Amino acid sequence: MIKNKKNDKFIVGIDEVGRGAIAGPLVLGAAAGYLNNKNKKFLTGVRDSKKLTFNQRLLWYKKFKNSDLNFYCVFISNNFIDKYGMGKALKEGVKRLLKKIDKKIDLVLLDGGLKAPEQYNQKTIIRGDDKVPFISAASVYAKVKRDFYMIKMDKKINYCFAEHKGYGTKEHFLLIKKNGISKIHRKSFLKNIVKT
Repeated sequence: MIKNKKNDKFIVGIDEVGRGAIAGPLVLGAAAGYLNNKNKKFLTGVRDSKKLTFNQRLLWYKKFKNSDLNFYCVFISNNFIDKYGMGKALKEGVKRLLKKIDKKIDLVLLDGGLKAPEQYNQKTIIRGDDKVPFISAASVYAKVKRDFYMIKMDKKINYCFAEHKGYGTKEHFLLIKKNGISKIHRKSFLKNIVKT
């Protein structure tokens, strides 16, 4: 639940996960709340999701549910990425994410390479997912959501998604060569590997 006792700024931190995967969606996450001492203290120790283990991310994910922050995420499908490209997918994801937040936003903080629509007061920060707790929290939230999705897909189609989460590991490429491209693979990322 979002609470505010003072005239604190309402901040939204945004990050994405899955940009470099060859299967599955691009997922963008947002951590939204007031920049007050309670939220600063709560986010102490959160880091870029890539620097945390799966279990550490899960612990943070559970903690998020009992915080004063609100969390949001959007999934941009592999089909959208194939049709429009990653640049448009990232822009569309940020736009959809911000539309979900029904508060007046004072500042949007984005990890490097991401931009919000022009009407928002915003700041893009290189390596923001490791420097800015609101962005780090968004990174963790998006990563857990995407991992859950890929684990679910692993039970439906046999590409070991639970292990590599759709990234281009040696095992993953061998399975693509054996089984072909699945419905959640990004064909535009695999043009030189398997003919579709």
